[in-house]
Formats: sequence, structure tokens, C-alpha cells
Amino acid sequence: MTPPFPPAHSGSHILPLRDLPNGTSAVVSEMPSQDGCAERLEALGLRVGKVIEKVSGMPFHGPVTLLLDGRQIAIGWKISSCILVSPLKGRFSTHDRAVR
Repeated sequence: MTPPFPPAHSGSHILPLRDLPNGTSAVVSEMPSQDGCAERLEALGLRVGKVIEKVSGMPFHGPVTLLLDGRQIAIGWKISSCILVSPLKGRFSTHDRAVR
């Protein structure tokens, strides 16, 4: 299945969701397959090819909040470390566009 939005360029770097800067959009590239969390994330609508926006990451290994299909969801830091994403160049949050 191809992502609805292609990465910024074919050489886009892939990084863990936890390391994505706040307010940045990305395409989910790889999901964890351990401990049954894949089924839970799938139930939330989070799967490979989906475009997400990282809203925030809490300090001290706290939860990561993201925007997915118009909804905010929070996932644990450890799980966010296993979800790999490819940032989309030029796609910033609505708040960032309003500030610029």
C-alpha cells in the first residue's frame, strides 16, 4: 500500500516518532509488532502509510501526543520509540502556519 502523501524526497530519513519535532507531519513507515500493541494501534487507526502530526512529547519519557485523522491520541514513550516515521517537508501544523 502506498502512503497517501509521498515522503519529501526518496532519500527522506526515517526516525522514531518520539524524535519527530513537535508540530511536524510525517508518514508512518514502520509499526511495532511486539506484545500485541500492533492490534491496539491498528484499532486507533494508526498504521503504515498514515499521515500523522506530532503535537507534543512530554519530558522524562512521558507520553507522545499526535494528531491522527482529526483526533488527538496519546501513546507511551516506549511504543513511540518503535514507530518509525518519515517527515513530510513543508507540512506544519495549523498553529505554525498562523504564527508565520
